[in-house]
Amino acid sequence: MNIPLRLQQIEKEIGHLSPVQKILLGTDGSVTQLLEAITGKQIIITTRVQEIIPASFAIAKKLGVPEGSYINHRVVEIKNNDSGEVLIYAISFTPVDRLPEEFRNDLLKADIPIGKIIMQHRIEARREIFSVDVKAASEETAGIFRLLRNEPLLSREYQIIHGGRPLIVIQEQFPYHKFLDERRVIIETPSRLHIGLIDMNGTKGRVDGGIGIALEEPHLLLEARISGDITVNGGDKWCRDTVHSVAGNVLGQLNIKGGIEFTFRNHFRQHAGLGSGTQVALATARAICELHNRPYSAREIALLAGRGGTSGIGTAAFESGGFLIDGGHNFGPGKEKTIFSPSGASRGIRPAPVIIHHDFPRDWKILLAIPNLPPGASGEWEQDIFSRYCPVPVEEVREICHETLMCMIPGIVEHDIELFGRAVNKIQDLGFKRVELGLQQAEIPAVLQVMRKAGAACAGMSSFGPTLFAIGESDLHPVHEAVIEYMESTGGGTTILTCARNSGAAVRCTGN
Repeated sequence: MNIPLRLQQIEKEIGHLSPVQKILLGTDGSVTQLLEAITGKQIIITTRVQEIIPASFAIAKKLGVPEGSYINHRVVEIKNNDSGEVLIYAISFTPVDRLPEEFRNDLLKADIPIGKIIMQHRIEARREIFSVDVKAASEETAGIFRLLRNEPLLSREYQIIHGGRPLIVIQEQFPYHKFLDERRVIIETPSRLHIGLIDMNGTKGRVDGGIGIALEEPHLLLEARISGDITVNGGDKWCRDTVHSVAGNVLGQLNIKGGIEFTFRNHFRQHAGLGSGTQVALATARAICELHNRPYSAREIALLAGRGGTSGIGTAAFESGGFLIDGGHNFGPGKEKTIFSPSGASRGIRPAPVIIHHDFPRDWKILLAIPNLPPGASGEWEQDIFSRYCPVPVEEVREICHETLMCMIPGIVEHDIELFGRAVNKIQDLGFKRVELGLQQAEIPAVLQVMRKAGAACAGMSSFGPTLFAIGESDLHPVHEAVIEYMESTGGGTTILTCARNSGAAVRCTGN
C-alpha cells in the first residue's frame, strides 16, 4: 500500500501525526528495536494470550493456509521495562507447521519479541504492510492503555514473509496521543436525565431546583491543543458553533491571547433533553483552563461558560455524576433571578447549589428512547414557554417536594425501585413537567405508556424532550422491544440502553 498517502489521509481524519508515529506505522523493521531507540529504555513483552487455534477464513486467507489449519494465536503487550507503561498492543497469527522447530519453541515460550526471535535464528524475512488505520478504543484496549472511551487508536496490520510465504500476520495498535510532540487535553463528559424542575412558583423566594441523573451513554469526548486561532474539527455544525462561541468568551474573560484547536471524538444530539449544550460548554471551558494551568472548580467553569442559570443538574453531572438535586436560585425583586427563565436566558447567574448527591444504583438499567421528532424547546420559544406558563400552582410544587423527599430519595437510598419509580411517574403529571409534556406531540405520552405497560418501574421525559427514559431493576429487554416496535410504526427513532454514571467528567492530559 502507499504508506505516505495513507498517513496523509489519517492526518485529515484525526489530526497531526508526529514523525515518531509515522515511523511506527510505516516501518518494515523491528518495532521493539525502534521503541528502544525512541524511549532509551529496555522494551519487554508481556503475553496475555498464547494458544493454538484453528484458523478462521479471514486469517487463513492472509496466511495462505487452509481454513481450520492450526495456528499460534498470540496477544502481547509491548512495554517500557522501567515504567511498565504499555506502548503497543499486538496480536499475531502464525501457522504452526510453517515454523522451524527452534523458532517455534522460542515463540511458544512467550515474552520474547518476534523481531528478536527472527534475529536470533538469522531468518531472512521481509515485512509487507496490509493496512494502516484509526480505530476507537474498545473497553479492553481503553483499560490496557488507560484511555478514555472512544479515544482514537492508530493501528496497522502486516505480514512477515519468509521463503516467499507468509510466516506471521501481526496487528498492532497504540494510542493516537502516544508519541505526539505537543500537549493535548482530552475530556470525557456524561449526558444527563433531567427528571423535572421542582419549584416554578416562587412564593418561597426561590425558583428552579432540578432533579437529575448522570448517564454513562451517550457521552462527549472533546480534545484540545493550543493553537494560533480558535478552530473546531468534527462534531456537527451546532457543536462547532457552540465551542467557537464559548471558547471566544472564556479566552476573553481570562485575558488569554491566541487560540485553541478543538476536535470532537464523540458527541451526542443537541436539544434532545440530554444536556449536550451544558456538557459541550463546560468541556470547552475546562479544556482551556487545563491547557493554560488555570485551576478553576466546576462551578467557576460553569459561570465562565454561561451555564447553570436555571438548572444546576448539568454542572453537577459534570462535576460528580450520580443522582442529583439542586436547590435553585433566590427569586424576586433585587434577587438573583427576577423572572422565570431557562438556562439559555439566565446568563451570569451562578449554578444552583447541589443539596442532594447520591450514587444511583448501577444495577438499575436505563433505556433512552428518542423518537424521530423535532428538537425540544430552545431559544426564544423556550423563554416564551417559561413566561407563559409560570408560575405553576403552589399545590403542585408542594406535591413534587413531598414525592421527592419521601419517595424518590428514600427509594434510591434503600434500593427500592418501586418507591422510586412511583415518585418519578407521579412527577410527570405535576408542575412544570406537566407543562412540558402537555406541549408534546401525541407520540411522546404514547411511548411513556408503552414503557410502563411493558414493565418499566417508571418512565418519563427528560427536560423538554424528545428523549424519553424508562428505568428497571434488571431486564429492560421487553420494554426495549415494545418501544422499538411502537416507534417503528410511528416514524422511527433511536434507543440506547445505559446506566447511571456515578462520577463526573474525566480529564486526561498528554504530552509536554
